Amino acid sequence: MFQNRSVLFLGLALAIGLGTTILTYRWLEQQSPEPVQAEEVQRTGVPVAVASTAIAWGTPLTPDMIHVVDYPDTYVPEGAFQDPKALIGRIVLTPLNQYEPILESKLAPQDVRHGGVVGILSPDKRAMAVRVDEVVGLPGFVKPGDRVDIMVTLKNPRRRGGTITKTVLENTLVLATGTQMERQGPGEKPKPVKVITVEVSLKEAEKLALASNEGKLRLALRSPLNTKPELTKGATNRTLISSYRPKPTNPQTRRSRRERVEIIAGGRRTLVKF
Repeated sequence: MFQNRSVLFLGLALAIGLGTTILTYRWLEQQSPEPVQAEEVQRTGVPVAVASTAIAWGTPLTPDMIHVVDYPDTYVPEGAFQDPKALIGRIVLTPLNQYEPILESKLAPQDVRHGGVVGILSPDKRAMAVRVDEVVGLPGFVKPGDRVDIMVTLKNPRRRGGTITKTVLENTLVLATGTQMERQGPGEKPKPVKVITVEVSLKEAEKLALASNEGKLRLALRSPLNTKPELTKGATNRTLISSYRPKPTNPQTRRSRRERVEIIAGGRRTLVKF
């Protein structure tokens, strides 16, 4: 009988414990916040062709140079391409950075299919290469796309034995830079010579050809923000020596600064000016 009571109490305790656990679990479940459902935002995008890597100007576009990314429809650049197939073979006119959109304004006309200098050359211009040494050519500074002024130093036709340096071309576009091996004289080993290709008109090409043949060329790197032409008379030996010379004193001022000494000899007075 005693054993039956013990089993009864044990069963009752287990039932109470189980019921308490269930009630506690349900209470905690009711106290936990309901999960917030995230709102799904649907974004519309427009495919835009961009450069998959940095591309130099004058380069024909190939499939591996083009990548397509989605742009918000309100931020698609003007002149952008959605179909990369329309870009195959087009010539790049300006350097492109990686992931930069490829725009129509940065490409040569569709009928231009030649890469290199020919692809970026203006229809009414000529490409002309000139040889300059490393010092004159500003090594490491002049690169395609820069603007330079071209000067020549040669014998002064108006003064025997004198020389003159004159600017012959201003704000000239550099199309390409490079080096070529050239033999300076018979029996000498070929040496690398700096070659810079510039974009000029036909008249400018004639001036540049004469200047490179008659004298030594100098390049002055120009700021892209400075497009104002400046006419100069050129620098000669005479103007070079007179550079930074002090201005002459006014003759009237010199006379006023002269010292005066009065000399008295016998009863005669004499005024001497220095």
